[in-house]
Amino acid sequence: MKAVVCQNAELTVRELPDPVPQQGQVLLKVLRCGICGSDLHMRHHCDHMGELMARTGYHHFPKASQPLVMGHEFCGEVLEQGAGTSRKLKTGTRVCAMPVMRQGSEIDMIGLSARSPGAYAERVVVAESMLMPIPNGLPSDQAALTEPMAVALHAVNRSQITRKDVAIVVGCGPVGLAVVAMLKARGVATVVASDFSPKRRELARLCGADVVINPAENSPFDQPERYGFLDGLPGLLELGVGTREQLGKLPLPWWHVWRLAEKLGLQPKRPIIFECVGVPGMLQRIIEGAPLLSRIMVVGYCMEPDRIEPAMSNNKEIDLRFCMGYSPLEYRDALHLMAEGKVQCAHLVTGTVGLDGVATAFDALRDPERHAKILVDPASLACQP
Repeated sequence: MKAVVCQNAELTVRELPDPVPQQGQVLLKVLRCGICGSDLHMRHHCDHMGELMARTGYHHFPKASQPLVMGHEFCGEVLEQGAGTSRKLKTGTRVCAMPVMRQGSEIDMIGLSARSPGAYAERVVVAESMLMPIPNGLPSDQAALTEPMAVALHAVNRSQITRKDVAIVVGCGPVGLAVVAMLKARGVATVVASDFSPKRRELARLCGADVVINPAENSPFDQPERYGFLDGLPGLLELGVGTREQLGKLPLPWWHVWRLAEKLGLQPKRPIIFECVGVPGMLQRIIEGAPLLSRIMVVGYCMEPDRIEPAMSNNKEIDLRFCMGYSPLEYRDALHLMAEGKVQCAHLVTGTVGLDGVATAFDALRDPERHAKILVDPASLACQP
């Protein structure tokens, strides 16, 4: 079969042996595969990413010198089923598959391991247990977005956001746009999106953002009073002292009323901020600008050492949460949310190439005014996205 191989930062189309499904595995014909930001990083920073993964216990990340077939955002068609599979899905069934694979007693991440090749190829082997039929005739272009949409769903779930909260999404690349779409699917009434790129701001609107901001002109944190957020430490002090003064006028012990109010969920308003940029300095800038009591979800994947000023987070009582990946349930839910028309994500796809166009697509993705998400269609002859 033909596949795109990355080796020493070079992307080339090669003829590889046909993959054969083993025990509990299924062979898919690749219909579409998304080019992920992590793939762009992998090309030039493979060894660094591997070192980071090894520090968290994952020791099968490839070396830059090893031939690697990337691609973990894919959908395909069932071709062949290995021994020990249930064969519940007929040949020709369109499916998505969570990109993880058992290798003996270990688990690999497909497309992020030299021994578990990804879907920049005509065919890919996956675990039967990770297969999910594509429901409701969802087009393959959108089904291939299941993986990044699951990442966004996981971030939204970890944020514990409610419909009444204000969400601020900083950075409208593919991950930020997916977060915007998932927030609106969750029913969040006010989603603010911020990005320097006019193209990405327009895509944010199409994904459902209620307010779109150019940070070169305005900060997404300006006018906190517009949403009822506390304006600085004096506002927090006034809230505490003023509340105590008012409760003291009641014919009840003020502390009982205060505890009851907290049990009923009466708390100061604060935004849920999704950092979706992942470059050094961004987290500190958000901490500086965020209103008091903000919850910051770090979705952007910054692989370089960074510095923050913890005392500023203390002063503002910032809640800082990091996230990565998703669960099988979140992957399944993301797929079904798209198939049920609850997620506006079709606009993320801005181009498609064949295997011969993958290297060109990697270069094209450097320009935010041209592209957000480019898909690989192994059956296509297109060399330009």
